[in-house]
Amino acid sequence: MKQLFYIVGLFILSIHFSFAQDKEMQIETNKEIKNDSINPLAPAKAAFYSAILPGLGQAYNKKYWKIPIVYAALGTGVYFIIDNSQKYNDFRNEYKARLLGTNDPNDPTFGRLSDDSVIRGQKFYQRNRDLSVLITAGLYILNIVDANVDAHLLQFNVNDDLTLKPDLHTNPYNFKQNVGFCITYQF
Repeated sequence: MKQLFYIVGLFILSIHFSFAQDKEMQIETNKEIKNDSINPLAPAKAAFYSAILPGLGQAYNKKYWKIPIVYAALGTGVYFIIDNSQKYNDFRNEYKARLLGTNDPNDPTFGRLSDDSVIRGQKFYQRNRDLSVLITAGLYILNIVDANVDAHLLQFNVNDDLTLKPDLHTNPYNFKQNVGFCITYQF
């Protein structure tokens, strides 16, 4: 009788495990395997395009909303370069005219300024022009770096197998809530 009980129990367990294996196999077959090829030259190509024409690397990455931002930043920098350069030239020409003695004392812009004020204005606009050139060059380089980094991140694999879940549990010694994070990756 005992042997019959063991045989029936073994038979029921084997049926249970066979159904569990079918469900597991079914889950495995439902997963989609996404095979996107990674182009290692895409970031370099995006950076090259952005270096040739600002915003072209963003268009290559299909981030069209960034193109007006790139042109607004570079356009603002170029505007300040031109404006400060013109004002610097105006102060420089006024100082040259004062050295030659051909300046107009009734000029509404420079007539009331002393020679020291004209020199200070000239230095001020020269410094601002140089600073505008540096900032505009930095924005141009930032445009290239943005296209390169964005092309790298387009190839970054983000799927449901990588999860971040907060974990709250009670400490058994002092009954306070402990907070932690658990990063899991399923193969």
